[in-house]
Amino acid sequence: MTDAAPLLSIRDLSKCFGAHRALDGVTLDIRENEFFSLLGPSGSGKTTLLRMLAGFEDPSGGTIVLEGRDISRVPPEKRPVNLMFQSYALFPHMTVEGNIAYGLEMEKLPRPQIRARVDELLEMIQLAPLARRKPDQLSGGQKQRVALARALAKRPRLLLLDEPLGALDKKLRGEMQLELKKLQHDFGITFIVVTHDQEEALVMSDRIAILRDGRLVQCAGPREIYEHPADRFAADFIGVMNFLPGAVRSGAVALADGTAVGADAPLPPEGSAVVAAVRPERLSLDAGAGANRLAGTVEATAYHGLDLQLRVRTPAAPAPLTVRLTADVAAERPLSPGDPVTLHWAAAHTRLFPA
Repeated sequence: MTDAAPLLSIRDLSKCFGAHRALDGVTLDIRENEFFSLLGPSGSGKTTLLRMLAGFEDPSGGTIVLEGRDISRVPPEKRPVNLMFQSYALFPHMTVEGNIAYGLEMEKLPRPQIRARVDELLEMIQLAPLARRKPDQLSGGQKQRVALARALAKRPRLLLLDEPLGALDKKLRGEMQLELKKLQHDFGITFIVVTHDQEEALVMSDRIAILRDGRLVQCAGPREIYEHPADRFAADFIGVMNFLPGAVRSGAVALADGTAVGADAPLPPEGSAVVAAVRPERLSLDAGAGANRLAGTVEATAYHGLDLQLRVRTPAAPAPLTVRLTADVAAERPLSPGDPVTLHWAAAHTRLFPA
């Protein structure tokens, strides 16, 4: 945390398209040199917010202040902001260095200055040997780095990225998540990234804002959002969560089959309908893993290399629970559909939400 003034302040920002309210009173502060992700399902308002920051949409209400200056109505070309599109939009007839130099040439900067900046960027993205290649001679990851360098050539104060890894295959996406985070650190520029990929946001971000139906649900660091989701939507949207409906009875949560579940969090009043929630990796077959116990039957297994996922049917929940065991634990205790199991977890790992 820092007491420094935020680089970007978004206050009560709204956007209406006719009767539809795409963004509804969003307030956020984004810091200098921060990797910030806007996360949410389709229609949550994240792309609308990004386009408003870029200047492609005017707010229906609220303000956008960058370094103390209100840019809410400033045209896109006059903002120290750049937007990198998912498609990369590289010029196919230009070389790598030509693509990077394009924006600088449009500003009619001196040739030596352009050359020095392009060389600097080529070194940072580690593509100097490919400077004279055309985009169709590059891999997906190389194209992504060229697009990033072009977006950063004019040294924007803020770089906006719309699904920057969406065009890459799964393996390359994983590699580029860490690469993009490293490049953001090396360039020392604030990145605001739109994504619908929860894992991507958790891996790359310093902080994440979750949006739903145009409203801000939660804004926090990846660990805080994963371990302490603000509501049931955030809990369900980030990662996998098991939900166990019940009611508060005698200082615990009584589930549908009568099982009592403990939680460290303060309980609502006696008789309140609640949903207890627990992450798959917090469930264990080890009797010493915690005071909470739940009997069930293995319905299916799925081997993922690093771990084994179980689907466990229990009368305490309307849907099967997901359990994640490490490969070592799974090897010690082979399980098949139909096997009875008892799941254990600590009260500290129980999250509670209103029913």
